[in-house]
Amino acid sequence: MARRVSRVNTDEEEVELNMTPMLDVVFILLIFFIVTSVFIKEPGVDTIRPDAMTEDDLNPSMLIAVTADNEIWVNRRVYEMSELRGVIEQLLQENPKGRAAIQGDEGANIGIILDVQELLMELDVEVHISTLQT
Repeated sequence: MARRVSRVNTDEEEVELNMTPMLDVVFILLIFFIVTSVFIKEPGVDTIRPDAMTEDDLNPSMLIAVTADNEIWVNRRVYEMSELRGVIEQLLQENPKGRAAIQGDEGANIGIILDVQELLMELDVEVHISTLQT
């Protein structure tokens, strides 16, 4: 009897998995999430906020804190009122549709908090005063 030649190659070959397409997809997803994420700018100081009956759940892109010593904190630095316009304009260049929240300490001068709010409104920034819910 004659032996038939099999069409299936029975030689053992090393199977190799190509990981390049999977890595491409992972890097594309990583770049997408980095580009679309919004980073919150922390003021750099903790304030004791006044109590209120309601509290809005906000996602501001910039936080401005006014301490009991009437210091204005943005991005972990203290600024004078005269310097604040330039800082906010720079933050708006990073995120033009940015929203702001002012964290005013209960011992802070209300006039300074209102001046900060007025400056933000002049620059067409949606602004809220942050309080604690009771």
